[in-house]
Amino acid sequence: MGEEPYFRRDGERFAPTRSARGPWRSSSLHGRVVCGLLAREIERRHGGPDYLPARLTVDMYRLPDLSPIEIVTRVVRDGYRIKVIDAELLSAGASAARASVQLLRRGEAPEGAIWSPPSWDAPGPETLPKREDVDPRMPLWDMRFIAGAMGTMAPKRVWMREIREMIEGEPVTPFTRVALAADFASPFANAGDKGLLYINSDVTLYLCRLPTTPWVGLEAVNHQAADGVAIGECWVYDEAGPIGSASVAALAQPRRL
Repeated sequence: MGEEPYFRRDGERFAPTRSARGPWRSSSLHGRVVCGLLAREIERRHGGPDYLPARLTVDMYRLPDLSPIEIVTRVVRDGYRIKVIDAELLSAGASAARASVQLLRRGEAPEGAIWSPPSWDAPGPETLPKREDVDPRMPLWDMRFIAGAMGTMAPKRVWMREIREMIEGEPVTPFTRVALAADFASPFANAGDKGLLYINSDVTLYLCRLPTTPWVGLEAVNHQAADGVAIGECWVYDEAGPIGSASVAALAQPRRL
């Protein structure tokens, strides 16, 4: 990955680069890097090969500025089969977001068949054209639309691939990769024919397994809204098939740069 990373380590803190800026204000962080950094630090400090991060919930209640970020974690439960870890993101000394991860111990699957929806029959990402309507000076990801497009009144499917390190000099782990992609559930499910006018206040990602390929696929499957509050949901895939779902809550929000 030759592009500028989202963060550089500054002692125990994380200094954002310009690529970490969000779409709502140029002086604040992108929600996806908030999710990704919280997920990465919980995984680094408390994860392990025997445990799957089966659920990540991130509450984003304040737009963090570009000050160095501090992550504080707390063990809620450290059991043999279930671990629960909380984390808080501090920006300029103030709490801006928090996360909870539930880590479940891997084991043998029980016998029997259970109904599940059919997997998508999407073409591989390398067979699809790159998205052209991105700023060539600072693309945040490689995106390949399978069906529909942002804001269209039709089913939407997309492949996404990270092109930047989360933290300079550190590989992007599968959990970090899918946590970064999960925040895209909000614009993908909640953008309409007038653009994106909802800002998500949370993300919840459920996983039955981690992605095994660099590409993460999203399929918008739900949007509902009333009184300026919206919800959105996407199913999540890798190139081998379905891996989970991502859901968001959002508030009506005019865009301010």
